[in-house]
Amino acid sequence: MYLLKKFSPIYNLAIFYFIVSFLLRIVLFFHPITQSSFTIIQSFKIFVLGLISDFFVFVLASVFLWLYLIFISNSKYNKPSGYIILGFFVVLFIYAASGKSVFDEYGGALPMIVMIFIGIKMALFALLLFLPKLRDKIRYWLFAFVIFLYVLLILQNGLSEYFFWNEFGVKYNFIAVNYLIYTNEVIGNIMESYPVIPIFSALFLVTGIVTYFILKKSRNYIDNIPAISEKAKITAIYLGLFAVSLIAIPTLAKTENSKNVFVNELQANGLYKFYLAFENSKLDYFKFYKTLPDDEAFALLKKQFPTINGNSTKRIITGDSLENHKNVVLITIESYSADFMKMYGNEENITPFLDSLGQKSLLFTNLYATGNRTVRGLEAVTLCLPPTAGESVVKREDNKNKFSTGAIFKKKGYNVKYLYGGDAFFDNMQDFFSGNGYEIVDKSSFTPEEITFSNVWGVCDEDMYNKAIKVMNAEEKENKPFFNHIMTVSNHRPFTYPNNKIDIPGDAKSREGGVKYTDYSLKRFFAMASRQSWFKNTIFVVVADHCASSAGKTELPLDKYRIPGFIYDPNGKPQKYNQLMSQIDVMPTLFGLLSFTYESKFFGQDVLKPDYKPRAFIATYQDMGLIKDNVLTILSPKQQVKQFELKINPKAGIAPEFQIDYNETPKKVDRADLVKETISFYQTASYMLKEKKYQY
Repeated sequence: MYLLKKFSPIYNLAIFYFIVSFLLRIVLFFHPITQSSFTIIQSFKIFVLGLISDFFVFVLASVFLWLYLIFISNSKYNKPSGYIILGFFVVLFIYAASGKSVFDEYGGALPMIVMIFIGIKMALFALLLFLPKLRDKIRYWLFAFVIFLYVLLILQNGLSEYFFWNEFGVKYNFIAVNYLIYTNEVIGNIMESYPVIPIFSALFLVTGIVTYFILKKSRNYIDNIPAISEKAKITAIYLGLFAVSLIAIPTLAKTENSKNVFVNELQANGLYKFYLAFENSKLDYFKFYKTLPDDEAFALLKKQFPTINGNSTKRIITGDSLENHKNVVLITIESYSADFMKMYGNEENITPFLDSLGQKSLLFTNLYATGNRTVRGLEAVTLCLPPTAGESVVKREDNKNKFSTGAIFKKKGYNVKYLYGGDAFFDNMQDFFSGNGYEIVDKSSFTPEEITFSNVWGVCDEDMYNKAIKVMNAEEKENKPFFNHIMTVSNHRPFTYPNNKIDIPGDAKSREGGVKYTDYSLKRFFAMASRQSWFKNTIFVVVADHCASSAGKTELPLDKYRIPGFIYDPNGKPQKYNQLMSQIDVMPTLFGLLSFTYESKFFGQDVLKPDYKPRAFIATYQDMGLIKDNVLTILSPKQQVKQFELKINPKAGIAPEFQIDYNETPKKVDRADLVKETISFYQTASYMLKEKKYQY
């Protein structure tokens, strides 16, 4: 019992952590986005195995608390040891501040962070050394600060997990890792989306109250500092638990194997999920996924592309007639699900313009986004290849001089630009597009007079389109055709936009408002464009980058990947294309409409050609799927393969081509042909990138 008291700071914080985790699971269990019911066994896994996992994760997370506690002592301030230790801190600080330390080799903010850390440690040690009468008070407040910090981090993590679930319907994943990189946009998004001051005021108040009670039950540790022998026992017990935790956590993670994804996500510990996402940001397909011999994989691919030879997708695409070098404007719309549109069953009338434009266009009714992030959508329409494991090519170091739609247009004599209302540094867009021959027009290109409204993501869509009209009017004078890729920003949380534009106030911060304002802005853009001399010689491609949400009962819920997309030619005739297709097929289909003859490495195909075989690719950063023949085949790390039978769950009043709700029934992996075909697509795409064969 005496030794247990010496563990009081750790176990009191542990109890608090378990309470927060349990309450969080309860809240997420009943959250509206958790579209599932659970059996008794599933509930047991969620709460019991989840709690056990939390225990072991806390053991690892408390390592810094353990280090702090075992180094609390009075003897180290005795002469001469106290002066020797202080001298060591002074020398270390001078070394860190010299500008020639090992930390300076890494550059960035690391040298400053290290110097500040050592400086604080040095100053605190000096205070405790030279003010022995105040040592107990100073130590108490330092102890209180450490407890406060742990309580704050526990509560902050609980809030973060809640808001992440509220946005994505999952625990931390790859997106959360990315959020640490783009702190300006993310923090700005939080500031504009949520009542931050009340939330954080309450957070600090609760943290203070909890800290007070934990301090009352834990201060015996510093009032009666354990002897070295007692610290040795504490350390032995802790290190034993630490070692067990290293084995137990991944073992428990293997039990997250339910067919219901919500069960796995609720059972999982968010901190460990974050760690896994961080570790898996770069996934080597050939190490983690089921493979075929390269020659066999490309032989299977040859059935899709009969004219390829060897381990490459290089082939010649021949136009059906004389090439038509019309201007092209590609608009990728932020977070635009198919079910926002009336034709797909939405009854809120939030996309009146796009509904009408779709009726005048080549309308792709059965189109799927490749992923659930903007960078995946940009990758799909720019590189026209299946999504590969890990991070999007847009954000990889090796992302330049790729075979791209921009490169095709450039070779045909086009001006090529990427227009974005925000800072193109975000999501590595600047590096990617400039490295592939695009000129960039982003927020930094706007004069103050050109910005009427902006939020953390950038200028509103109206301002972006006004700028685009100016850019295109200038381009027309160069007597060259232009290809302009516009990426919208307004349909993104916090969903703020100018007031008095639509019947939903801009400060209501509603997704429906963001969708409707995006539609309104597009209507204004087309109205302005129709008055320009270049309009009738321009083809407009409108497609979503991804859906508004990717959460569902399965790894890859089909309805969360179905997006609107169409090609509008002011001189063309309306047409519907109802066959299954992928986002990577949109631009090759456009090239076919323009009768381009070109050398291609694209995996995307012209879906209007008679030899096109319908299929679609959908993926997260690690689960990669192929939809074909009413079967969804999914490749996952550790060479796992799953298949789901797809059956439409029809909704009354919606035409068959616009039905998006599918029942995904797990089935025995009995379509070996589809497994091999799925492997073929993803393996060859990964091979082409890895071997630098997808260069232009």
